[in-house]
Amino acid sequence: MEGSHSPPARPAFCDLPLSKDGPQGNIWGLFGENDELGLLNYITPEITRQATKEIKSGIRIPLDLPLNHFATPSMGRQPFKHEMLRFEQHLVNDEVVTMNTQSGTQWDGFRHFGYQDVQRYYNDCKHEELENSTRNGIHVWTKHGGIVSRGVLLDYGRWAASQGIKKPFFESSTITVFELNQVAASQKVSLHAGDVLLVRSGYIVEHQALSPEAQLGRHQNPLPASIGLESSEEMLEYLWDSGIVAVAGDMPTLEAWPMQSKKFLLHEWLLAGWGCPIGEYFDLEKLSEQCEKAGRWSFFFSSVPMNIPGGVASPANAIAIL
Repeated sequence: MEGSHSPPARPAFCDLPLSKDGPQGNIWGLFGENDELGLLNYITPEITRQATKEIKSGIRIPLDLPLNHFATPSMGRQPFKHEMLRFEQHLVNDEVVTMNTQSGTQWDGFRHFGYQDVQRYYNDCKHEELENSTRNGIHVWTKHGGIVSRGVLLDYGRWAASQGIKKPFFESSTITVFELNQVAASQKVSLHAGDVLLVRSGYIVEHQALSPEAQLGRHQNPLPASIGLESSEEMLEYLWDSGIVAVAGDMPTLEAWPMQSKKFLLHEWLLAGWGCPIGEYFDLEKLSEQCEKAGRWSFFFSSVPMNIPGGVASPANAIAIL
């Protein structure tokens, strides 16, 4: 993030919530009562500068699926529509794009999901404030330079295959902290403060292998079951203590769905509690191949979301550079 100020130290997980009158796990007020960046405050100029040292070969890998990848987006969302408009009598074109910003590779912004019981979004924001302002909009991320830091891929899918582990992709199967630690150890990689964590399950490939009818059936289901991170206190503590500022995966909801634990729902804690972006449907296949080939699993990561004032979510527009 732009600027030269140093953000406050990350509190211990056991000290959460910071706002004692607020819901569980929140860090409200850590960066000031008007903050809209959350954990992205920890992407300092020095963090970004250090991340450039990850560039060795210069190989660039896009991490977004095509915007029209899902003919029928999940959870009944509006399909992507692209129309080209030609200026009559001239060889000149415009275009019109209609889309749901969560119909493919995406970041969930801080307006997407709040604490359900207390009806609050990040930094004690009420829903009425979202309707009457641009507070907590995803444009704030872009205004401050996007998400540009060191990235780490934990390739759970590759590791699980090597161990003969076969969890159902289309059930609420969990990826645990123990397994993530095993993946990291096998890859000889560690997470640093300010990192962006990417977790590959292999979901995208499995979904593409389904028949068109099966894909349609899943996406028409308002709550399609899918593999993901375990919704648990242990997972939350792992993510917090790792020092990451954002986490994304190739799964539809990042965490296993439907939710397994209302008390430790990652969407609540990360988005509304910490201001930690959640990425979904990231295309990690080529990155997995290139990391395996290079024998390293960290890289320079850059993502600049759409500059939509008051935006709820955005295509990731992300790239990894090895």
